[in-house]
Amino acid sequence: MTTSRRKFLTSISMLTATTALPLHAFSFGTKKKLKVALVGTGIRGTTFWGKRLVDEYSDILEFVGLSDINPSRLEYGKKFIGAKCPTFVDFDEMMKTTDPDLLIVTTKDSTHHEFIIKGLEMGCDVLTEKPLTIDETKCQAILEAEKKSSKNLIVGFNYRWSPYATEIKKLLKDKSIGKLVSVDFHWYLNTYHGASYFRRWHGEMNSGGSLWVHKATHHFDLLNWWINSEPSEVFAYGDLEFYGSNGPFRGKNCRSCDHKSECNFYWDITKDKRSKELYVDHEHEDGYLRDNCLFRENIDIYDKMSAQIKYANKVVVNYSLTTYSPFEGWRVSFNGTKGRLEAWLDIPYNENIKIDQAEMHTREMEQTKEMKVDKQPIILHNLWKDHETLSVNVERNGHGGGDGRLQDKIFKTPEIEDEFGRGAGIRDGAMSILIGIAARRSIEQGKAIKIANLTELTPKVKRS
Repeated sequence: MTTSRRKFLTSISMLTATTALPLHAFSFGTKKKLKVALVGTGIRGTTFWGKRLVDEYSDILEFVGLSDINPSRLEYGKKFIGAKCPTFVDFDEMMKTTDPDLLIVTTKDSTHHEFIIKGLEMGCDVLTEKPLTIDETKCQAILEAEKKSSKNLIVGFNYRWSPYATEIKKLLKDKSIGKLVSVDFHWYLNTYHGASYFRRWHGEMNSGGSLWVHKATHHFDLLNWWINSEPSEVFAYGDLEFYGSNGPFRGKNCRSCDHKSECNFYWDITKDKRSKELYVDHEHEDGYLRDNCLFRENIDIYDKMSAQIKYANKVVVNYSLTTYSPFEGWRVSFNGTKGRLEAWLDIPYNENIKIDQAEMHTREMEQTKEMKVDKQPIILHNLWKDHETLSVNVERNGHGGGDGRLQDKIFKTPEIEDEFGRGAGIRDGAMSILIGIAARRSIEQGKAIKIANLTELTPKVKRS
C-alpha cells in the first residue's frame, strides 16, 4: 500500500472521531488508486457519486464495482457514469470479488442500514447518502455495527458547504447577534419538486420514513450545525391533506391516466430524456414507476409538517415544511441576546424571480462546471441600531455550490483546515434523522419525545 493511499484510509477513521474534517485528511498519489464500489444506480448514485467522481477524480480513484437490484438500469448506470468496472446484481458477490476500500451507498432509504452494516462487517469504510436511515431501530443497529467494526462511516451532507449557508454559520460563530436563543426555520417545496416525492417510493412511510426524515434531514443537519448543539426534545404536528387519497381522481400512473386533461399535476415522463432512460426503460425489471400517481391510496406520509425542537443548550426552534407551495424556497431567522439575523433564498416576490419552478429545481441539481452565481441578502439587526444588509454569493447549481465543495474538500484540498467544521460523521447523521423520527413519534403519540430515549446517544450541549 502506498503512503498516500494509507493516509486516505486513516483519515476516514478520523472523520468519525470529530464532526470536522481532519487537517491532513486526504493526500493521494497516482501509483495506486482508491478502490470504490457503489450500490444503488438511481439519480444520485449515477450523477453526484458516480459520473462526477469519474469526471473529476479519476487520477486518484477508480470504480471497481457497481451494484443494483435492477440489472438493465445497472448497465445503463455504468454507461452514464463512464465506469470501466464489472456490475453485480448480487451485492455480497460485488464486495467479495472487488474488495473495495470505500463503499458508497445510494439505495432506497429503507435499505441504507443493510448495506452500511454489511460494508462495515466486510471490512470496508462506508460513505452513505443522506438520510443515514429511516427509524431509531435501524439507527441503533448502525451505531452498534460501527463500534464493532474497525472501519467507519461518513454521511454525505452537502447543504453545509454552500457559500450562503456558510456565511450564516460564520455570523453565528462570530456572535454577531450575541448568544443565540431561538430560531424560526420554514422550508417551502413547490408543486413540481414537492410533488415529485409523492410520485416516488418516498410517498410510502416504510420506504423513506416520510419527508420528516428523507427531506428534512438536510434542514435538521443545518440547524444542528448552525446552532452548534444537539437536539434534546421534539413536539410535532403533521397530516396528509393534499396528496394521496385526498385527490379528486387517480390512475395507475401519469402515462396511462384517464384524467390527463384535467389534472394540474400531469407529467409526461417520456419527454424527459434522462428520466426515461434511467427509469422508464428499466421498469419492466422491477415494476418501479417513476411517474406514479400523486393521489394513489397507499401514500401514507405527511404533506404538512410543523415541529418545535428544544436543544441541549436551551435554544428552541420553530420549524415547518410545506410540500405544495406555489414556489420553492426557505426562510430562517435567528434571535440572539444582541440582535436578530434573517436570511432567505428563492422567495419570488422578494427578488422578482421570473424563472420557471421546474427549471429552478433542474438548475439546483445540475452537476456542471459552469457556475451560475448571483448575490443575495442576509439581514443583520443589532439592538438599538439600524439593520445592515450583507450581500452574499449564491451559486445556482449543485445544491447551491455545496455538492462540488463537499467532494473537493475530501479529494482536492484536505490539507486546508475547515474553520466551519462542515465535515459530517455518523453522529451528525444520527442526530439529523433523530429529530425527524422523534417528530413522527410525537405525532403518533401526541406528546413530546426525548431524543435520548430513541437510541444510545445522549444529546450534547455542544457538538463535538
